[in-house]
Amino acid sequence: MSNTPVGVVGEFTDPNVITHAASKIAHAGYTKWDIHTPYPVHGLDKAMGVKRSIITYISFAGLCGGLSTALGLQYWTGAVDYPLNIGGKGFFDWQFSIPIDFELSILGTAIFTVFGLFHLCRLPTWYNKYQNDASFAKATDDTFVVTIDADDDRFSAEGAQQLLRSLGAENVHLVTAE
Repeated sequence: MSNTPVGVVGEFTDPNVITHAASKIAHAGYTKWDIHTPYPVHGLDKAMGVKRSIITYISFAGLCGGLSTALGLQYWTGAVDYPLNIGGKGFFDWQFSIPIDFELSILGTAIFTVFGLFHLCRLPTWYNKYQNDASFAKATDDTFVVTIDADDDRFSAEGAQQLLRSLGAENVHLVTAE
């Protein structure tokens, strides 16, 4: 059985205390830590120092890709590959392509957003190094759980445990690899 430390875990029960603790942990200089909550807590991401997501830019790229695909395909088929003069209209009139442009823009946005979200969230992830810890399992019920990873540059088992205890955490303990 290995005694390699995975990290330190601490439990909180009050969302206001966990928000205060998040700002203190970020101020302490830890970079590889996370908070697991049973429900979203307003202001927690700001207290943790989480940067704004780039998913909006990924979605916009999908919109541009879908729109350019729609316009390019319609132009190529109507004006280059198979030009037909139907009712005196031009070979490519953008006004008549609006429904297709809209649909492919939405499709491109949806596809890029889903795959971008999967990439940013590192999905599918089949294993979490804390998943066998009883405290970690409580995060799905009624407890706010802080995990500080052992591969953080500032990590020391005693220092991390002392920090969590000073911030009001209960059941603070070291998690080791099994």
